[in-house]
Amino acid sequence: MKAAMFCVLVASACVRAPNIVVVDRATALEMEAAGKYPRLDRELETAAIGGRPAPLSREQMEAAGQPRPKLDESETTDAERVDELLVIACLGEGFDGALVETQKTCAVKNVPHLGTLLERTNRDRSQVWEWLRTQRPARSMAEVRRAWREVHLRGLPCGAQLQRADGGWERKKC
Repeated sequence: MKAAMFCVLVASACVRAPNIVVVDRATALEMEAAGKYPRLDRELETAAIGGRPAPLSREQMEAAGQPRPKLDESETTDAERVDELLVIACLGEGFDGALVETQKTCAVKNVPHLGTLLERTNRDRSQVWEWLRTQRPARSMAEVRRAWREVHLRGLPCGAQLQRADGGWERKKC
């Protein structure tokens, strides 16, 4: 019995636990898979606290006394060009909602790219009308255009040229 006990003691002395390495941090790939991006988080935090100007609309800038910058034709939007051309009577808001070229009353002769602007704007408007009609299938296209024009005229600048129901032209009063 003593021999058996001796064998058990000797055998147990030779048995030991394997070396275990505990890693307390995940690899970069594991962190990305878990949705953690520490480098990007630091960049976002830095960008968030960086100073930058407050975004202001043109109307707010003009109200503060800052004059409207004169932009090249290439920098103005189609809507801005249309508004300018409506005021100088080169374009008119047709009674059906489409833009109409009015060369007889235009204060400027030979407006560059007028035809292209007119076609593009009227195409965009017709796409909006088609979408609006899909939202109200019971309405006719004429009803959709009339309702759209009513809302659209509120946003036109003062002095814009508008077509009356009798086909004549008038200026928007403010």
